[in-house]
Amino acid sequence: MTCWYEGPLAAFDTETTGVDVEVDRIVSAAIVVQDTTGARPRATHWLVNPGIPVPPGATEVHGLTDDHLQRNGRWPAPVVEEIARALAEQSAAGRPLVVMNAPFDLTLLDRELRRHRASSLARYLDNRPLYVLDPRVLDKHLDRYRKGRRTLTDLCAQYGVVLDGAHDAAADAAASLEVVRAVGRRFASRLERLTPAELHTLQAVWHAAQARGLQAWFARNGSEEAVDPHWPLRPDLPAAA
Repeated sequence: MTCWYEGPLAAFDTETTGVDVEVDRIVSAAIVVQDTTGARPRATHWLVNPGIPVPPGATEVHGLTDDHLQRNGRWPAPVVEEIARALAEQSAAGRPLVVMNAPFDLTLLDRELRRHRASSLARYLDNRPLYVLDPRVLDKHLDRYRKGRRTLTDLCAQYGVVLDGAHDAAADAAASLEVVRAVGRRFASRLERLTPAELHTLQAVWHAAQARGLQAWFARNGSEEAVDPHWPLRPDLPAAA
C-alpha cells in the first residue's frame, strides 16, 4: 500500500504585499499537483494586481513591482475565486494539500475572498475536508530539538530539496511539496501508519503547543507579541471583511 507521502499531493503558495493576513493582499499564487513521487508536477499560476501599492520591502522579497503587476496582473475578485475553486477541487479529489506556514497563506486567501467576493474559503470547500500538510509544523514537531531557523530555504537545505527561484509562488509550492515527501520518508516509522486526516488533526494540536511555547518565550523576554494558536486557518475577524 502506498504511503500518503509517496502518493498524490498538491501544494499551494502565495506572494503578498506584506505579512499581515488581515490587511495585506495576494500578488501571485500557484497550485502545484504531483500524482506520485518523481512524477512531473503540474502548476497553475496566478498574477494579481492587488489594487494597493506594493511596499518596496515586499518587492525586494518576490521581485514583483507595482508597474509589472498593473501591466500584467488580473483584478483580485476573479482570481481569488479561481484559487478557491481549485483548492475545492483538490479537496473533492481527496488530495492532501501542502502549505508551508498554512495559517498565513490560507487565512490570507480567506480574507481576500471576504474582501472581494463577500464569501469565505469554507463556503467554497462546501463542507468537504481539506487535509493540510504543513512542512513547518511537521518538521518542528518531529525534529523539535534541532537548532536553527525553519524557513522554507532552511528546510530545503535540511532535507536535500533543490529550491530554484525562491519566493516564486510555483517554485516555493513545488519545494514545499518535496520537503513534505522528504519528511515523510525520514520519519516513516512515526508517520506511515497515519492517514492525511489523522495527520491534519495532529498538526492542529502540535501547532497549538508550538504557539504556546513561543508565547512563553516571548513573555520571558519581555515581548508582548501575541502568537495565534489556530491552524490551518485563523478565526475570522469582522474587520477583515
